[in-house]
Amino acid sequence: MIASNTGFRLFQDIRNILFTFTVALSVGWIFLQIGMPAPYLMGALFGVWISGAVLPPLRQYLGVARWFHVPIVVGLGVLIGATFRQETISQVSAWWLTMTAMIVVTGIVTLLGYLFLHKRRGYEPRLALLCCIPGGQVEAITMAREMVDKDYVVALFHLVRVVIIFISTPFLLAVIEGHEAVERSNTILQVMPSIFDLNMHQISLFIGLATVGYLVARLCRIPMPHILGPIGLSSLAHLTGWAELPRVNEFVILAQLVIGGAIGSRLAKVPFRDVFGYLKDATVNVMIILSGYVTVAIIIAHISHVSFLSIWLAFVPGGLYEVTLLALVFGFDVAFVAFHHTLRTILVFMSLPILINRLKGSKSS
Repeated sequence: MIASNTGFRLFQDIRNILFTFTVALSVGWIFLQIGMPAPYLMGALFGVWISGAVLPPLRQYLGVARWFHVPIVVGLGVLIGATFRQETISQVSAWWLTMTAMIVVTGIVTLLGYLFLHKRRGYEPRLALLCCIPGGQVEAITMAREMVDKDYVVALFHLVRVVIIFISTPFLLAVIEGHEAVERSNTILQVMPSIFDLNMHQISLFIGLATVGYLVARLCRIPMPHILGPIGLSSLAHLTGWAELPRVNEFVILAQLVIGGAIGSRLAKVPFRDVFGYLKDATVNVMIILSGYVTVAIIIAHISHVSFLSIWLAFVPGGLYEVTLLALVFGFDVAFVAFHHTLRTILVFMSLPILINRLKGSKSS
């Protein structure tokens, strides 16, 4: 009986994943054709969300099972760590000003967002923190499932932040660098190395770093082992020159479909009237985050004579891969941008479990 139920649940999970990916990939391809930024992530988010919200019978077929979601996050950790190279070590000392500024402003905007949501809007402490954190949306949403009742609110807040950043940042770059550059940013993904270009050594190395990093992190009881473990081991391997892995076209697309589709499927099951009730708060929170980062970026650009766009790309709390791709296309220092995003990501990953455990929760028993 148990085996039968397990088999049926597995069948449902696979069916839902395939259906969700069909919707996400179709809308993502359309978004790619019309020149949307981060088309597959945006397509997955909006395609799955709107299709489920408009057609309620489809909701039972939407979703990404955790057993499929976690390995993708583990793989992302390896690719994040792969952005570090040996030359990064020699450059870090020159980035102390921007690193310090980024860490400080991250703390400030998080505190301001938390105070706004908790003190002014009456959110319970854990929900307020998970909503206002500028980054780490995968981990925030994962923790929200276990610690708060309204995990869809956390997903909505991060969705609003990601959407506003994905729309505004390419637009800002287009105004300064030209529309052709934005169009080229969507072609970069297509010319990334394919999984079929990897040799067996690279594939084995990728799987090994992901697996060992995750297992070691669990053994050491490191928070968020499925992401921090692979990031740490992959970073070490690439910094020492022992490994060199490229970003793989199919995996980057798959990651966008998984993350976007998972969020979209959860939002699709929430009544629109409930979702839109939180949109105002989410938008205000994004304005707090962006105003803090843009103010500091302007100041740093003025006193350091580094271009504003380069600092903005390094500071803006959007997706690591999408922002890094934009930096590559527009000719900015990719290592500079990727390092700052990874630093903020690690800062969020390390501090979030500690902070969240000190706050009172409201998860129903």
